[in-house]
Amino acid sequence: MLWENFRQTAISSSKVLLVPYYKHHVPRYHEWMKSPEIQEATASEPLSEEEEYQMQASWRHDADKLTFIICQPLQKTIGSGENIAKDACSNVNCDADAAMLGDVNMFLTFNEDDQDDEDAESQSTPTDGTHHPPEVVGELELMIAERKNQKHGYGRAALLSFLLYVLRNEDTIVRGFLESKGYAPSREMSQRLDFFCVKIGADNVGSIRLFESLGFKKLKEEPNVFGELELRRMFDGNAHGIEETMELMRKYDVGQSVEMPYQR
Repeated sequence: MLWENFRQTAISSSKVLLVPYYKHHVPRYHEWMKSPEIQEATASEPLSEEEEYQMQASWRHDADKLTFIICQPLQKTIGSGENIAKDACSNVNCDADAAMLGDVNMFLTFNEDDQDDEDAESQSTPTDGTHHPPEVVGELELMIAERKNQKHGYGRAALLSFLLYVLRNEDTIVRGFLESKGYAPSREMSQRLDFFCVKIGADNVGSIRLFESLGFKKLKEEPNVFGELELRRMFDGNAHGIEETMELMRKYDVGQSVEMPYQR
């Protein structure tokens, strides 16, 4: 199953390594999430360790979620120099606790703007195999957990590597989501995201600037009732965002992302 391949793929660039969120990452992740500062920044409630394992299973298996743990680059953790072997992610040091930096993820949902005046529930529920599905949106989240690792370019590098990966695998990701909701999307037509979005606390100026540097624009200048600003990255048809993302990687000196097998 192509969707399951995403759970066994790592993404290596010159500045970060992204690995799928596995059970052995949970203890370290759980320690991060005990921080009141992180809870506030991510709008998260504290979970027990058992609940954290349940959440990990959900992020790993649900078709509306895609998540990676951000780690130090392979050149730093396993000392392989410039030439990284394809089996490098079999080295347990690549994503050991000391290498973990944070996480980047995407939650897929239907575009509320696409529903117009129709009832959201009926619009999001297929009536038969030919029912045209609503447009799909990818909502992003990013966390670099510890202050000592912030403002070093890890977050931007992780986002760029993640965005490029999603765009390169866009049809499979969106198709898997639609099928999980009961739709039967056309095999002749590529399935695409309508846009990426992110919701950030209005006072989190650093994160807002980070996303703006990658082409995201504020939907409104005023925050919503939760004190958040929504930023979106639209597509102009230029390889549906791939070329723009690669240009940003060159601008910020993030070496080309390479997909690698990952399994534990």
